[in-house]
Amino acid sequence: MKIVSHSEQTREEWRAGVETRMLASACNGARQLCIFEQWIAPSMGAPTHSHAVEEVLTVVSGEAEIWVNDEAAVLTGGQTLIVPAGCKHGFRNAGSGTLHMHAVLASSVFEAAYDDRGLVRRWLPAGED
Repeated sequence: MKIVSHSEQTREEWRAGVETRMLASACNGARQLCIFEQWIAPSMGAPTHSHAVEEVLTVVSGEAEIWVNDEAAVLTGGQTLIVPAGCKHGFRNAGSGTLHMHAVLASSVFEAAYDDRGLVRRWLPAGED
């Protein structure tokens, strides 16, 4: 049995105004899912990107403007959006306080394709670059 203590996991600053804490991924034993949470400052967020797998985004608290392809919506605490594999999407904090989000990817390694940066990979198994 593998128990992960979240109090021992640190937050990473992925980009200005966005802190991320990994909960489960290939680097701590997950094989099929990547689960993480983020705290996003007002007006900050994630630029348009895509994943080869489905992603589930849940707003824990705050307001998130989220776009998927050509559609956009504002989600608030207690709402979830399912992003189909391959769809371009992104989000920003649309409120005045901190946005807290929870995300699940159908892969144990976080991979995202950005138009301006190419492929980004995070939380790889031990020994893999």
